[in-house]
Amino acid sequence: MSNPKGSSAGWRQRQERDPYVQRARDEGYRSRAVYKLEELLQKARLPGRPGVVIDLGAAPGAWSQHAVRRWGEKTRVLALDILPMDEIPGVEFLQGDFTESEVLQQLTAKLGGERADLVLSDMAPNISGNRSVDQPRAMYLAELAMELACETLSPGGTFICKVFQGEGFDDFLRAAREHFRQVRVVKPKASRPSSREVYLLARNYQL
Repeated sequence: MSNPKGSSAGWRQRQERDPYVQRARDEGYRSRAVYKLEELLQKARLPGRPGVVIDLGAAPGAWSQHAVRRWGEKTRVLALDILPMDEIPGVEFLQGDFTESEVLQQLTAKLGGERADLVLSDMAPNISGNRSVDQPRAMYLAELAMELACETLSPGGTFICKVFQGEGFDDFLRAAREHFRQVRVVKPKASRPSSREVYLLARNYQL
């Protein structure tokens, strides 16, 4: 039988040794995930300052923090999550499930006729440890994120999305290539080597 306390202690020890965790603390970011986004944006080579950024699965908020720090108040950052998130100056937060019509209507109202230049998704399901269950859930979230990106992006826009390698991954890539002219798969240095997570970097959205 596994020892939950032992597992928890091991996780805490790994966190304390993790240089990205230490760096995030030093730089005032809410999670180490910010360094994944930092690298992804470097590789994305956006054509200019985005006017509107949508951050899906935003909590605890590190990606939204980085967007505000990187582009300043001239960029609108709209963050969504089903979990609560502490306020971040310069970020407009919506709590709820964007697949529900009420929440989607709130997002549409906030956009006010504007379209996004960048849609981000770091969403992941609660992991059960059963890959046959976790993989379909993860792919479903990625598909929902791409659907929202296609509904909200301006022509030429960029979509960055967490994906887990496994069943459904190749089909997802094929679907992305139908909507974006440039599609890459990137494994950021800050992603843990043992993780199957990679990121879709899709540029130049075509309406």
